[in-house]
Amino acid sequence: MQGFLFYILYPVVWLVSKLPFPVLYLLSDGIYVVVYYLIGYRKDLVLHNLKIAFPEKNVDELKKIRKDFYHHFVDIFMEMIKTFTISEKELEKRYKFINTSVIDTLADQNKSIVLIGSHYGNWEWASQLSLFVKHQFVVTYTRIQNKFFDKWVRSSRERFGCVMVTKSDTLGKVRDNTQKGILSMYGLLSDQSPQLRKTFYWHDFLGVRVPIHTGAEMIAKKYNCAVVFAQVEKIKRGYYETSFKLITDTPRDYADYKITDIFLQEVEKQIYDQPAYYFWTHNRFKHRGKEKTNFNKK
Repeated sequence: MQGFLFYILYPVVWLVSKLPFPVLYLLSDGIYVVVYYLIGYRKDLVLHNLKIAFPEKNVDELKKIRKDFYHHFVDIFMEMIKTFTISEKELEKRYKFINTSVIDTLADQNKSIVLIGSHYGNWEWASQLSLFVKHQFVVTYTRIQNKFFDKWVRSSRERFGCVMVTKSDTLGKVRDNTQKGILSMYGLLSDQSPQLRKTFYWHDFLGVRVPIHTGAEMIAKKYNCAVVFAQVEKIKRGYYETSFKLITDTPRDYADYKITDIFLQEVEKQIYDQPAYYFWTHNRFKHRGKEKTNFNKK
């Protein structure tokens, strides 16, 4: 059945990926109408999240952000499809990396990096970063259940030189690269909600006490990697810039969870500046108020 679904959908997705950007975004506008007005996909959840994050805004302001978000949300989906066939030249034009000297300096010091980011802007196109750095760029991803689509998506992301590993294989990859002396940069998106049973730390995020992923900090401290924050900015439709901010190159000097706190502060700045470009369909606040029931926390 997985193979049947793949071979039915593959030509459709491939053909859509070959559309020129003006036509692609025209199609995106049409899908937005269906998703927002007809299906209403997670509209209540998005508004709920926005009310929590922006209690000072009135309903009209929040609904405006919600509409802008859904336009961006559908665009991101279409841009993900475009990734399958986009050329290296076109991608370099549309997704630029600013101040890669931050990474170059760490490479000159033979320092591996934990590159920590969030589900903001467009994170899919960042896979081409491997073309501009000396590090082996290792990106953590969630495996797709359909093994045929998983292989296709993985090969699409890796064609610009990055190495994709599943979440469960990340620690093993870091360990192996360290043992082999491979200069590496590990891309981790750490802003979403962990499972309660795997939660060790709670902190305020967008004004709410929530469970926090701490894996990036743990890896950095265990393997003495520098920690760099990837800040994404949407310049205009279909165009992005990512800049890099060194959080620390001496992670073991920081108290537990301090690096994570700094990361969260940077993510909050992005969201408060341009809230429509955050991934609001995720139920980020589902565990609020459950901290006392979490027996695994430290």
